[in-house]
Amino acid sequence: MRVIICGAGQVGYGIAERLSAEGNEVTVIDHNPALVQRVRDTLDARGLHGHGSHPEVLAQAGANDADMLIAVTQVDEVNMVACQIAHAIFEVPTRIARIRSRSYLDPEWSTLFSREHLPIDVIISPEIEVGELILQRMAYPGANEIISFEDGKVLVIEVNVTEDCAVIDTPLRHLTDLFPGLDATVMGVRRDGEMRVLHSHEQMIAGDQAIVAVSRDQVQRVLGLFGRDEAPPSRIVIAGAGHVGRYVAGRIEETDPSVSVRLVESNRDNAQRAAEELKRAVVVYGDAMASDIMREVDIRDAHMFLGLTNDDKTNILSSVIASEMGCRANIALVNQTNYPRVARRLGVDAFVNPRAITVSKVLRHVRRGRIRGVYTLANGAAEILEAEALETSTLVGRPLREFKLPPGIRIGAIVRGSQPIMPTGDTVIRAGDFVIVFALAASLRQVEQMFRVSIDFF
Repeated sequence: MRVIICGAGQVGYGIAERLSAEGNEVTVIDHNPALVQRVRDTLDARGLHGHGSHPEVLAQAGANDADMLIAVTQVDEVNMVACQIAHAIFEVPTRIARIRSRSYLDPEWSTLFSREHLPIDVIISPEIEVGELILQRMAYPGANEIISFEDGKVLVIEVNVTEDCAVIDTPLRHLTDLFPGLDATVMGVRRDGEMRVLHSHEQMIAGDQAIVAVSRDQVQRVLGLFGRDEAPPSRIVIAGAGHVGRYVAGRIEETDPSVSVRLVESNRDNAQRAAEELKRAVVVYGDAMASDIMREVDIRDAHMFLGLTNDDKTNILSSVIASEMGCRANIALVNQTNYPRVARRLGVDAFVNPRAITVSKVLRHVRRGRIRGVYTLANGAAEILEAEALETSTLVGRPLREFKLPPGIRIGAIVRGSQPIMPTGDTVIRAGDFVIVFALAASLRQVEQMFRVSIDFF
């Protein structure tokens, strides 16, 4: 696939890194020569200096033969124009744009991005995507990761396995006997820094981080089995009143007025903007790494601290300080993939990676077959995919025990209509089912083949 990416910042570079590593032909455009040189030096991708909204630059990038344009610069209007030109002049089939301003995303103006006006196929809003993921994490604070697909019937959670966990050292096939009616499937684990698929004869050990598919109404029960059934926080302190911080605080105000929210912001303009936009949240102008400021927002009595500034180090260090001063739990926004391993040892409970979320959304449109949702884990070491089974899929029509799935693949759940189904060897997948799959990176092409439409279908 030939892909043009406009913007070589954190988001654009992350997308280029992943797509080029998978063998796609990638060209990255940016007006900053240093960022272009970084692409040339570190990725198997072409770097082009210029403005992605200029026709001559897109022509140089190969837009005449491109399969997809992804516009993720810092400026919404540049991204819109790039998609418009890609459609009108070069007839690029798929156009994806990053849109940050919430005014453009207001449902009242929903026709703006139609084919007749601004022909954008997919809109990415990393700040909103990150904000919604943080809100999900807050609803289930015992989980390290929460992955929700479009149907919403099944969640995939990552949860720590400790010595006192009720499901430790037990073959997975025995879990349904020990816990009747448990709608959950352990698909894999992070063990010693590596992702592994777990099959029914294998077991979890202390120190693992389990990847579990579970029906939404049983998430609390599953977290309880892992000893992580924790109540949602009612007193929250947020460091950072930028796009993400204001979005999270505003959504909390909308959905649960009983929750107390306090924001700490070191930029006076951002602090002023947050104070004007938010109705009940308390906004404090100051540094979240300063002990006196943290005492001022009563961090000792807070249930959760969210480090949501634009600086990874500030988010990590302020989370550690909050924990040391008595806050019960913390989540840090971290873009650098190598930070979490160290930060976890310092006492950071959970992480949110904006770049990974954006890459996951883009991959949904790159993957072949009827892939409806994609979420990357461990910087691409594994993926959770939601795929539609068609009549021509090799999985349809026979019990799962008759299929010899590759060792790097595990089916976690099936959604049939509105009913989630946890698979056994006797389960038969039907055409129209949505299947949630855990796959290691080396097995991703095999997953695509399992759900690809046969030529005979047409």
